[in-house]
Amino acid sequence: MGLLSWIRKRRGLALAVCLALSVTMLAGCGGGSKGGGGSAGKKEALTIGMFNAPDSFNPLFNPGIAGQFTIRFMYDTLLGMPEINKFTPQLANSIDTTDNQNFTIKLNEKAKWTDGKPVTADDVVFTFNLIANPKVETTKGSYINMLEGTDSVGKRPDGTPIPDLVAVDEHTVTFRTKKPVDPNYLKSMLGFEVYIVPKHVFEKIDPANISNSDAVTKPTVTSGTYKFVSYKTNDHVELAANEDYYKGSPKLKKVFIRIMNGTNLVTELKSGNVQLAASGGIGSVPVKDLDVLKKDSKLIVKAVPSLNTQYLEVNNSNPAFNVKFRRAVTMAIDRQKICDELYKGTAQIVPTVYTKVSPVYDESVKPLPYDPEAAKKELAESGFDTSKEITLQVPIGNVLREQSADLIQQNLQAIGLNVKQQKLDFPTVLGNAKKGDYEMMLLGYGLTPDPDYSNYFVPGGSNNFCHADDPKLTEMMNNAASLPDAEARKAAYKEIQAYMRDNQFVTSLYETDQINVQSKNLVGGIKDFWEGSLDDLYQWHFE
Repeated sequence: MGLLSWIRKRRGLALAVCLALSVTMLAGCGGGSKGGGGSAGKKEALTIGMFNAPDSFNPLFNPGIAGQFTIRFMYDTLLGMPEINKFTPQLANSIDTTDNQNFTIKLNEKAKWTDGKPVTADDVVFTFNLIANPKVETTKGSYINMLEGTDSVGKRPDGTPIPDLVAVDEHTVTFRTKKPVDPNYLKSMLGFEVYIVPKHVFEKIDPANISNSDAVTKPTVTSGTYKFVSYKTNDHVELAANEDYYKGSPKLKKVFIRIMNGTNLVTELKSGNVQLAASGGIGSVPVKDLDVLKKDSKLIVKAVPSLNTQYLEVNNSNPAFNVKFRRAVTMAIDRQKICDELYKGTAQIVPTVYTKVSPVYDESVKPLPYDPEAAKKELAESGFDTSKEITLQVPIGNVLREQSADLIQQNLQAIGLNVKQQKLDFPTVLGNAKKGDYEMMLLGYGLTPDPDYSNYFVPGGSNNFCHADDPKLTEMMNNAASLPDAEARKAAYKEIQAYMRDNQFVTSLYETDQINVQSKNLVGGIKDFWEGSLDDLYQWHFE
């Protein structure tokens, strides 16, 4: 009201100034379809819609997909990967080896932090050692656990530096793996999944307190295409172009990532206020609205298979939830009905965590069938006391997942289980998953193209939300990850898929197709391989 009063009192020139300011402010908030900023009405602000709030801006600890997506705007990894196992230079020009065990990283000499300091070999060595520090909370341990001297979860229990990890000069790093490894495995994990952090910032922080430090809650020194401006909790993240970005100044000067539900996302895409859906399981439009969006001449709509999967997690650490119980749960759920009725053909049943997009997917491993009578038999053999109430935790935000919870609850009740739902916000569910403070819950994974998913199933793994502790599975996964060539690894992962299908450490409900929606005049956007979508981010622009 103060602004309106001021306008009424000051006509003429003052009114013109105020209107100009209003246009600028609208452009800064993502604006409408006309956009703002730049010359001749050129749109320089992109607004992206997603329905999960980022759980973290911490480059070392980011279990949630929304957080990982947001961090990639701000931090670069050593390599990019726009397609599965196709690598591009980022902070590193190359990661090379002659024997698959001794590797050399050559850094891009132009790369620098947003405070102007160069990205150096010391930063890389510091980052790897920080991840390996037992005091540091991190989700990156499984991405460096192939390094000599680290344990199965990528830690140095005694806190000493990683052996044979050397900054040879300002732009060269050498290191050694425990045994010869598949170079694509190393590039996919260590090269593409690990964000390098600035040593001169993080070395001043107590390693045990990094997760609560300003450096990760309000990051100011980063290496990526965009710089952090602000975050309004559960509303939006504002990012500004890193004009000195080493690949070139970004063409889009502002990016807004807005948190909204699926219905609002559809409305905002049609109005032009949002020009890109984040996809990747964190910003997918409701299936029921697909036909409406496809008829909009201003939008591009595409559905492609993905590595994204939805799961029913059963807490494996509870002795009552033994293998017979877990198999009963899986066979009780009519997964095909969920795919048909809720997803309208944009989801497919998968027998394990490996989807058809995975290079190691084994078609001979068939999913456990929907068979309520067999489920009742396995449940009886499990010895579970069916008079006990079981709580199913359901994260809010993903409407179809919430609707699937109703069908799952009905299916489980039909075999005699007493299941009730508890709906919680996503960060709370994720926290409960990590602590093991749950009985059953629904979660989605955005998995890597490399098939090493030990982080989700090996004791100590930061994403082992099902709290699996199966010695045979651990041995199989550790062995498969360490094999030196792709064909040997593929054979090993076939055996793992059969073992996972038989033991149901998690119930793999379905793979969800990735639905990409964006404005037609946006050049760039979400790729078929979702995790590599931001590889060319600095070149995105509006025509």
